[in-house]
Amino acid sequence: VSNAIDADRGFGSSTVDLKMVLKNKNGQVSERTLSNKTLELDLDGDKSMIVFTSPKDIKGTATLTFTHKKGADDQWLFLPSIQRTKRISSSNKSGPFVGSEFAYEDLSSIELEKNTYKFLKQEGDLLYVEQDPVDPKSGYKRRIAVYNKAKGYRLETIEFYDRKGALLKTLTYTNYKLYKNKFWRAAKFEMVNHQSKKETQLFFNNYNFEVNLKDSDFTEVALRRSSN
Repeated sequence: VSNAIDADRGFGSSTVDLKMVLKNKNGQVSERTLSNKTLELDLDGDKSMIVFTSPKDIKGTATLTFTHKKGADDQWLFLPSIQRTKRISSSNKSGPFVGSEFAYEDLSSIELEKNTYKFLKQEGDLLYVEQDPVDPKSGYKRRIAVYNKAKGYRLETIEFYDRKGALLKTLTYTNYKLYKNKFWRAAKFEMVNHQSKKETQLFFNNYNFEVNLKDSDFTEVALRRSSN
């Protein structure tokens, strides 16, 4: 896991455009567009901001996440309809992110200190690692992550197990591209909830690693401003 984190270190900051596709258990589909920006920090976890750009009923809704290596992450949700910023409490981190199959805690950057680890097995270039969240308020008892050793220790899949130990959902990373000869980024995330039979797909476009973002781009003031 430390190899995977080291392999992705040094990107500084980035922006990317996303399309989110929601599928319910009957196969009905709805789409949203959003943008994401990330600031890498060495001494603590990364900062990120997600802003929805369509459709109209969700446009301007924005989330700010400060991942911490130790202790609970800080997260805020801005709701344009009431012009209010709401702090996401630790006990709500396992709740769904704006109706998707991603939880708020899934938005945090991957930090070594967040879990305890157990190496399970190696199959060819694939390494299977169990990650047990340290946070007692995590919605997961454990995750099983599969890393590709031959491709810069990039993630291939993560299985999420609920607090009872039952398989809850699987996240699959596909359509990888290599940026700046170092940073692997998947162009598609697919989160399947095995219990609700719902799916959320994320499609990533227009990665930009030349944006030079600063701390001041990741404040509550910036969160409100970004929704206009």
